[in-house]
Amino acid sequence: MTESAREPVRVVTDDELVVGDPTTGMLRRRAFEVPGLWAGQVVTDPGAVSGWHHHDSNVSMLYVVRGVLRLECEGVEGFVDAVAGSYVQVPAFTVHRESNPGREPSLAVIARSGVGIPTVNVEQAPPPHA
Repeated sequence: MTESAREPVRVVTDDELVVGDPTTGMLRRRAFEVPGLWAGQVVTDPGAVSGWHHHDSNVSMLYVVRGVLRLECEGVEGFVDAVAGSYVQVPAFTVHRESNPGREPSLAVIARSGVGIPTVNVEQAPPPHA
């Protein structure tokens, strides 16, 4: 690739983020989207519980910046909590939901890899949560 064909470095500030694919109970905002990669953040208010959803053929990786991100998913009893400084991987097609049992909004940075539908909201909880 020649020097002139390269794209310049791009910086996106917090006020430039755009609302991402919706799921009840959380606010996703997108910074970048290119073929095969979606990057942004998710904020979950204290006491909020998201709807059940999956990310099609996309693998999602999150880094919890602040607060607590509680995750429930298909095939797993109970939940796991990710706190500030934790990394989380959600495999493709895994039905899950997030909540925030803490007292402050949680903030996680997301990188999603794949080419499927960004978010598929589902009507029913999966086993063993159904």
